[in-house]
Amino acid sequence: NPSHFSGCDDCPVEQVSWYDAVAFCEWMSIASGKTYRLPTEAEWEYAARGGNKSKGYEYSGSNDLDAVGWYDNGYVRKTHPVAQKQPNELGLYDMSGNVREWCSDWYDEGYYSRSPQNDPQGPNSGKYRVLRGGSWVNFDDYCRVAFRRGLNPDYSGYPGYWNVNFGFRLVLSQD
Repeated sequence: NPSHFSGCDDCPVEQVSWYDAVAFCEWMSIASGKTYRLPTEAEWEYAARGGNKSKGYEYSGSNDLDAVGWYDNGYVRKTHPVAQKQPNELGLYDMSGNVREWCSDWYDEGYYSRSPQNDPQGPNSGKYRVLRGGSWVNFDDYCRVAFRRGLNPDYSGYPGYWNVNFGFRLVLSQD
């Protein structure tokens, strides 16, 4: 029921399919004159891990998920305003929990066993797109920075939860 989540201007974007997220990136690019896009899966994970400042945490910014993310711990049960928990090493908030985030890549379970070491761009084709980060609907294991999942790009959420746990994060390309 999307009305349950209204009235939260500081909450992350939610209730979107991969196509919705890409359409927003295109709109934002035209409106601003700059190039916005979804991150690649590798970019997303590098940022979530803290980039070159990484301390090797299990979640984005800590080994204690309660310190950095909203997840299904039996109490949360909704999306929360951003930046209420501590950030990761790069100052990024909510990369573990709150909403899952679409990435630009096609999903391939075994891709990283054969991908380039530097800046992998993901498979050239596939059936599913990548979602990362876990959400308030997920248990802690799904919020680990290493957890990966692919879903149909038309898909926008779990039945009964509508699509409240799927969002995205923009990347501003340096043209």
